[in-house]
Amino acid sequence: MFQPKNTFFFRGLGYIFTPKLKERLRSLVLLTAGGSLSFYGIGLWSNDARFYRSLVMPAVQRLDPETAHRAAVLAGKYGLVPRDRTPDSGVLRTSLWGLQFSNPIGLAAGFDKHGETCDAMLGVGFGFVEVGSVTPQPQPGNPRPRVFRLPEDDAVINRYGFNSEGHAAVAERLRARRTAGGLVGVNLGKNKLSTDAAADYVAGVAAFADLASYFVVNVSSPNTPGLRELQKGEDLERLLDRVLDARDALTAPPRPPVLLKIAPDLSAEQRRHVARCALARRERLGGLIISNTTISRSGLKSEHAAETGGLSGRPLAALATDAIADMYRLTDGSVPIVGVGGVFSGRDAYAKLRAGARLVQLYTALTVRGPPVVSDIKRELADLLTADGFASVEEAVGADHRAAGGVARSNPLAAAAS
Repeated sequence: MFQPKNTFFFRGLGYIFTPKLKERLRSLVLLTAGGSLSFYGIGLWSNDARFYRSLVMPAVQRLDPETAHRAAVLAGKYGLVPRDRTPDSGVLRTSLWGLQFSNPIGLAAGFDKHGETCDAMLGVGFGFVEVGSVTPQPQPGNPRPRVFRLPEDDAVINRYGFNSEGHAAVAERLRARRTAGGLVGVNLGKNKLSTDAAADYVAGVAAFADLASYFVVNVSSPNTPGLRELQKGEDLERLLDRVLDARDALTAPPRPPVLLKIAPDLSAEQRRHVARCALARRERLGGLIISNTTISRSGLKSEHAAETGGLSGRPLAALATDAIADMYRLTDGSVPIVGVGGVFSGRDAYAKLRAGARLVQLYTALTVRGPPVVSDIKRELADLLTADGFASVEEAVGADHRAAGGVARSNPLAAAAS
């Protein structure tokens, strides 16, 4: 009784799946897929901020933070990030430690922990990149979850705990890309169970002596037990001397500079001690990186605000800039400073230069806004420098102190070190 309808139904199926129509459907699928890939490719190629803001970053934010971090590193490793094809403005060029920077904006340590994506990040537009922190022996770091987004605060809390593939693996990668050029610093850390912290940092100098554009002695992460104690008292003096002696013994002039990375949470007396140590070694010490993440939690709104670990992002901006200004005063402007913390715009970077930084680094803004943030920051910074009559980055360094009457030449710390 249903035979006519069944016949009609099966004849319909036969029509739908004729070779000609199947070919049309195949072409439609390929056209749709090709169009989608082309749209994505054009967005990547053009480094379009709107493309990232409306499509890429919302998709990334749906991943858990550590997975998103890993995906971003792999995207760089396999060439799936945009390149900044616009030459840097001449006003952004600067030099320090005998190194030439096409612009003063660098990628802070913590993003490329294992040296996997240096060239991609240089291509994104950074003037220099910093890998690490790298520990002598591989270690897994702290248990997951250990990274938390604070979207209402434009911030991140992490307690990675120096997860590292170790000196050997990272050195092999850096050696393989050496001919690519570009300025790549290595941030050194200690293994969690190490009983001789200085030996771990000395081992890092040995492992990367012919590979690093500069070294960073990281004694300020809040996620390795006891690490921040190395910023205090004679421990800091002994540590710096051992690392500087190793650098001098293992490298030939021009030697890679050694920088000390400090926390923003140091007391006034602890800052004075760091300044005294830096001033006493200013002929050998490259400078200070200010600052690492903070353990403070003031005025946060996001769900994960109470998580333990280091806080980075916008809430760190004023704290870091104040620390830069303080250390610039304490060292009479004679110790180079790299400013880090809460840099989301050219104006943020400019504030750190005017406070006393010679170079500026960022990380969290990259995870919030994507690669186009780098070119946006450079463009705005160049405009601000030009508008205020500065012909170079160097001219803007410490401008706020000059406007306020200059750094006090009677600074007792600088006088004692002279």
